[in-house]
Amino acid sequence: MANYENFQNILPQYFPSIRVRSVRENVAIVEEHIKLGDREMVMTTKHVTRYPETHEVFVLGGDAKGSHIVERYDKAQDGTKLIVDADIRLKGILVIVGAFAKKKIASDFGKIIDEFAKIAEKS
Repeated sequence: MANYENFQNILPQYFPSIRVRSVRENVAIVEEHIKLGDREMVMTTKHVTRYPETHEVFVLGGDAKGSHIVERYDKAQDGTKLIVDADIRLKGILVIVGAFAKKKIASDFGKIIDEFAKIAEKS
């Protein structure tokens, strides 16, 4: 999933727009528009990739500022095990809808992970 520069091409239904602002070694600053359910969120993120073990996403600004997502890839008997730990922080109107919004976002984020897994299995 560290292929963030191609999210817009791979899953346009979830990522209508991705713009890589800068890349230095294993760190990238990315402007992302992400659709989760009926909400479109805009955020600036920092992606830190330690290939092949981890991909971390820090949300620096926007609707989910302060969020932190860690994707860890572990060897498993039948292939690779993906472990995702997400601390989601919401801003603006999303705060008002609170716990329901977090559950919906977590559910939709799970769908994105499932879509990436299907794509990975095909390649």
